[in-house]
Amino acid sequence: MAAVLRSACRCVFRPALHRRLEMQGMCTAAGSSVLDKLSFDNVALRRLPLDTSDEQGSRIVHGACFSRVRLQPVLGPRLVALSGHALSMLGLDADAVRQDLLAPEYLSGSRLLPGSEPAAHCYCGHQFGQFAGQLGDGAVCYLGEVLAPSTEGVGVPNPTGRWEIQLKGSGLTPYSRHADGRKVLRSSVREFLASEALFHLGIPTTRAGSCVTSDSRVLRDVYYDGQVSNERCTVVLRIAPSFIRFGSFEIFKAEDEMTGRQGPSAGLDDLRTQLLDYVIDTFYPELQQAHPDDRVQRNSAFFREVVQRTARLVALWQCMGFCHGVLNTDNMSILGLTIDYGPYGFMDRFDPDFICNASDTGGRYSYRAQPSVCRWNLLKLAEALVPDLPLEASRAVLDEFDAEFDDCYLTIMRKKLGLLRQQVPEDKMLVTQLLETMHNTGSDFTNTFRLLSGISHSYLGDTEEDVLQNIVNQCASLEELKVAHRPRMEPRELSMMLTLAQANPVLFQFLNSRKPVMQELERVERYRELSQQSESDYLDKQRALWVKWLDKYRNRLSMEVEGATDIEALATERLNIMKSSNPRVVLRNYIAQNAIDAAERGDYSEVNRVLRVLENPFSDEVNILDDIYSTDRTVDESAEQMASEGTAEEGSPSRAFVPYDSKPPSWAVELCVT
Repeated sequence: MAAVLRSACRCVFRPALHRRLEMQGMCTAAGSSVLDKLSFDNVALRRLPLDTSDEQGSRIVHGACFSRVRLQPVLGPRLVALSGHALSMLGLDADAVRQDLLAPEYLSGSRLLPGSEPAAHCYCGHQFGQFAGQLGDGAVCYLGEVLAPSTEGVGVPNPTGRWEIQLKGSGLTPYSRHADGRKVLRSSVREFLASEALFHLGIPTTRAGSCVTSDSRVLRDVYYDGQVSNERCTVVLRIAPSFIRFGSFEIFKAEDEMTGRQGPSAGLDDLRTQLLDYVIDTFYPELQQAHPDDRVQRNSAFFREVVQRTARLVALWQCMGFCHGVLNTDNMSILGLTIDYGPYGFMDRFDPDFICNASDTGGRYSYRAQPSVCRWNLLKLAEALVPDLPLEASRAVLDEFDAEFDDCYLTIMRKKLGLLRQQVPEDKMLVTQLLETMHNTGSDFTNTFRLLSGISHSYLGDTEEDVLQNIVNQCASLEELKVAHRPRMEPRELSMMLTLAQANPVLFQFLNSRKPVMQELERVERYRELSQQSESDYLDKQRALWVKWLDKYRNRLSMEVEGATDIEALATERLNIMKSSNPRVVLRNYIAQNAIDAAERGDYSEVNRVLRVLENPFSDEVNILDDIYSTDRTVDESAEQMASEGTAEEGSPSRAFVPYDSKPPSWAVELCVT
């Protein structure tokens, strides 16, 4: 029977590849699945250099942007969740996919989609500021480019008429290094939910169409502490116009002065030019048309577009309290998309030094640092484009980054504050003072912005007092702030660092110790201040700080109604703008963790429930959340049933349910993502 199915396979790729896939037993009969109707046109593999080697295992790949790979099946694949919105970009109906018995096999890489050509992309990257050499798709498989019924769905233009689809977690590639090419349930659920969450928040991002887990297992040391767990292999279907990144151009990098490493295709300038031409022709065709005879002008215009898109992207992150966590050059999209979700996090309590990645002990990728890091990464891209774009030309373009970021950031913040009719220079200071107040009072970032829509240009008595009290209720308790500012260095260690700073300032600077020491000194001072306050004094101070800022905000709102003939209509417009700019729900870590815990017990309903909420993050409609806010519901209603059936995982706790739009539970601060 298998031979009959293979002979009937509707394969449109190269015969040699077809024969290889026949040996794997992965071709399927046409029409046996709704996924068979996907039509592929794999332009990237035709226009970019392809590795001709069939050698298996990790290796350095010279002179190629892609390497062919073999899909590796998993045991017992089954659906965890589908994004109907993302799948519709491919012309697929989620209900039909859900009922398709072959869908889990296709979407896990256990069966090959007709017309797809599995490959892995070669790229390099600067990781935590150091050039790492060849990296590449170590756990990701490019399947191909699907002809699209729609070219909208990621937040940036897609002029190609195609969507590249990938499987993340599908097995070994030449770029897997010492890893196994697999992803597990917890990381896959996080990537799936984040991809969809950011899109519905209006942030450009790659998309996730499906999450499929399996009975195949891999060992993982989650916290790098020697405690190994046996976890389920899980695969996510990712969708974007392209997954080419800054690091794609670094494979041509000459030997790095700091690390001694070089790109695997160092010196192959013609291939870099080929890659650059492909990216501009395919994804920025208007630039090719505008500069048909001047390559330097064309390349400069391309770099300017990447700079502007990146500046706008990170401005959106900052305004939504989103922290990426691993902003290496290999995690920066050439199209201005949020890409590669790992230890990301949305801020709960506002802290400009918020670090979502527990591995980032130096805070290189903290919330505050994201704009400057993105600018630094753009400089690395500029260096990688030489000589196709002279560095003096790209540096001049890069100088435009700060202005683009500031303009976009302030524009979004004005909307979040309902400042619609006037733009005054003092608005920037008003935003700065708001964030300082939020920081000093430990305010919840998302909920505080949402509550500000209740403030009017004129004092409303009891109504506004209620809003003020709700804002204060979103602030951290005295004990919570003391825990947050508890010194991290041992007193003896801090004393030694201060002694070093006085005795040998040059060595102190060389060790890059100034920033963490200054932050530690600020933490010590803040902890001392908090320790000297009583709970009642602290609450009075919180309230006074908010009253002071709200008076300034109300004065600014009064400027909005000057000369207005219909103040009520203006107030309604302001309320609508603010509610569509300030989400009610974001993907906080505790929400993701609850979904993961339930999924690891065999119950995927919470993943799907969270997805449904994240698809409507700005909504106040009760019917969207009517089954969420029942007081007697726990995260996993079927935990006991799963345990009785023997399908539950061990070690995944069941916690009391906390509404998704509430202040996070106390245990949320203990979550650690690496």
